[in-house]
Amino acid sequence: MRSDLTARARIRDAALARFGADGIAGTSVRAIAGDAGVSAALVLHHFGSKEGLRQACDEHVLAAMKSGDEADLGELLSAATPARRYLARALLDGSESASALFDEIVTRTEAWLAAGETEGWVRPAADERARAVTYVSWMLAPLLLGDHVGRLLGGDPAETATAVRGARAGLEMLTHGLFADDRWLSAFRDVDVR
Repeated sequence: MRSDLTARARIRDAALARFGADGIAGTSVRAIAGDAGVSAALVLHHFGSKEGLRQACDEHVLAAMKSGDEADLGELLSAATPARRYLARALLDGSESASALFDEIVTRTEAWLAAGETEGWVRPAADERARAVTYVSWMLAPLLLGDHVGRLLGGDPAETATAVRGARAGLEMLTHGLFADDRWLSAFRDVDVR
């Protein structure tokens, strides 16, 4: 419940929502303070600056991405709509912070996939870094192409129902494969050899 949150958490959650809706540059500390029901001075007291608040949002999103029990997936997805909107806007802003956030997501994903290889639920890859970068790019694409994806899937890709619909289709392809033969893989291997 919102009233159970500390002032710091209310401010962070207000920033996630406001940054997700208006972008980092389009959001003022005063607007975030108003959404959180606190003064702008309290926002600065807790976070130092708008950039400090953005860093706290990045850390919160990254903490939520820790791999957990598959049984908790529904709860995690339901709570993640503001984080998905935030990610979409934050990654498109072209800042060093956006680059650092993307890099950290890729690094964590690379470790997660490597652990999956060790545990036997991820197939080995010839290029583990490229696999992680591609996987993250595929997972984030619906958010970054939100208007187009939403138009064709019938809903906002940051909302749980549309996010789950797209993720199911993607995971089906990743789990069962898309192509019935290796003609395209062979063609790209041939390009790599030249």
